[in-house]
Amino acid sequence: MTDPSPVFSDQLEASLAHAFEILVSAASDRRAAMHTPSIATIGLDGSPRSRTVVLRHFGPDDRSFRFHTDIRSEKYQELQRDPRISALFYDVGEKIQLRLNGEATLHVTDRIADEAWSASQAMSRHCYATEPAPGSFILEGADFTIPKGRELTDAGRHHFCAVRMHFNRLEWLWLGSEGHRRAIFEWPAVTSAPEMRWLVP
Repeated sequence: MTDPSPVFSDQLEASLAHAFEILVSAASDRRAAMHTPSIATIGLDGSPRSRTVVLRHFGPDDRSFRFHTDIRSEKYQELQRDPRISALFYDVGEKIQLRLNGEATLHVTDRIADEAWSASQAMSRHCYATEPAPGSFILEGADFTIPKGRELTDAGRHHFCAVRMHFNRLEWLWLGSEGHRRAIFEWPAVTSAPEMRWLVP
């Protein structure tokens, strides 16, 4: 006897609700598969650029999630020039893939940045005090400095940026053993209900 398919496999509303539940959990659980998504930006040369980030917060009410970066990084420069961004999440246990598209806002000296910095652990804060800047060419692999120890430091605060991605499109894919399911959710306006449609997997 096979296990019954989960409710979200054939109900669009349940699919979206489950996706949001996974993201909320992943933001607070560093062992969760979706805690480290890949995000893609448009490079300064116009080519696509992708990298892994850490999911720091997910807000289902305003459809946003947050990660952090160094203002000296190419990622920051790319988003300054073009805020369009996409994110890819995958949970091998859930067999669910999420693809999000939207725009990023950069927070360096405001309340959002201050609160994100205050909530950061020492090992995370130390990364923003690295010298020289991230991505700089060096002669040897260890030719850079970074604060050590478990004490909090504000040495890198002026390099810190909280990035919030607000998404208006979410594509959901579930790899079910009895048949895959794929759906698209789009929000035409900030406060609107999503337009939901099934897609061929």
